[in-house]
Amino acid sequence: MRETVIGKGLRVPEVIQGCMRIAQMESREVEALIECDLACGINFFDHADMYGGGRCEELFGEVLARRPELRERMTIQTKCGIRDGFYDFSEEHILRSVEGSLRRLRCERIDILLLHRPDILVEPEEVAAAFDKLSASGKVARFGVSNQNPYQMELLRRTVRQPLEVTQLQFGPAWTAMVDAGVLVNTGFPGAASRDGGALDYCRLHGISVQAWSPYQFGLIEGAFLKEKRYRELTAKLTALGARYGAGAGAATLAWILRHPAISQVVIGTTNFERIRDSARADEVQLSREEWYEIYRAAGNAII
Repeated sequence: MRETVIGKGLRVPEVIQGCMRIAQMESREVEALIECDLACGINFFDHADMYGGGRCEELFGEVLARRPELRERMTIQTKCGIRDGFYDFSEEHILRSVEGSLRRLRCERIDILLLHRPDILVEPEEVAAAFDKLSASGKVARFGVSNQNPYQMELLRRTVRQPLEVTQLQFGPAWTAMVDAGVLVNTGFPGAASRDGGALDYCRLHGISVQAWSPYQFGLIEGAFLKEKRYRELTAKLTALGARYGAGAGAATLAWILRHPAISQVVIGTTNFERIRDSARADEVQLSREEWYEIYRAAGNAII
């Protein structure tokens, strides 16, 4: 598994195991999932305090309580800020959320904490105070955000003393709005409208690692494009390119995402072992510039 570097020296795999879907699994099943990931070189696990109402972190923590030696073999990332019907980046809520995550995960520290979606009522001074306390106590090592535009990140960076090292943004062959605006710049086509404020270029300028989530989605919640008739050409192209390297369409999909210079990691949510193993082969699929654009066009995007 090829590695990348977050911030100053944290070496991590390019593929992340997302833990949003483990709430209905048994503890031993989660243990087997972790073992499969680690065997594939995927030692980075992404959580959030609200996944499964906290159950996802609890199950993961049960495994770590039973197998404490696993903790030092992995990077654990979690997120906070989404509440029931609103967002909350207050100092009180951030600190309370981290304590809850640490308790559920049975850990003494969180390697990376992300602010989960923007809180429009954010007071950056409160975020800074919370981050200072978490950093000083050793409960959180690194910080970042999720689904924020450049100005929202700038607002935090002006006050928060710790660097924002990571952001999560949705991106994949069937969800390309972040690059469409650049391809169609200075045109009147609908895709020329920027809906993220140039987040990818901003992150490149400021050394913020981008984690792409939902790589197989063709909408926010619609489903995976690999099973959709309207993406038949895209799926065929990815399948053929993956097969060229002895891998599957999943590996080719992740390779396409990671080919973008701004993107450091991809978050997969599958709990299927074969799909995990295929995802781990993404670094074996070496796409040329021409092949990258072939996939972009196969998804129905125009090159003018």
